[in-house]
Amino acid sequence: MKGIARFGQSGKLSPRFIGPYEIIERMGQVAYKLALPSYMSDIHNVFHVSMLRKWVTDESKRVLKKDIELQKDLTYVEEPEMILGREVRKLRSRMIPFVKVKWKNRPVKHATWEIEAEFKRKFPHLFDDV
Repeated sequence: MKGIARFGQSGKLSPRFIGPYEIIERMGQVAYKLALPSYMSDIHNVFHVSMLRKWVTDESKRVLKKDIELQKDLTYVEEPEMILGREVRKLRSRMIPFVKVKWKNRPVKHATWEIEAEFKRKFPHLFDDV
């Protein structure tokens, strides 16, 4: 095990693959040189083809840059689009109303349940028509 680099945790829970990283050039019949980030500078950047996996992107999860206003630190403000449903959850002595919110630039299956009072305080314009 001497000289073998571990990525993240060691043992059973260590990641089998890391990446994706760009292939810079082909170094022979079965070796590729990768563009690794600076924090991985102590790792040799040429890998055998058996250690690589093809990266397949899911086009349904891609968000176009023109649809999102990015800030200077490459973050964006998540905005709600509409309220999909309402539900009242009962705790021992309290009833807490929740609303199911669909967020902009996300599919319906990623809608979240939010506490209605807090959500109404942050986004009152969604409750005008109700």
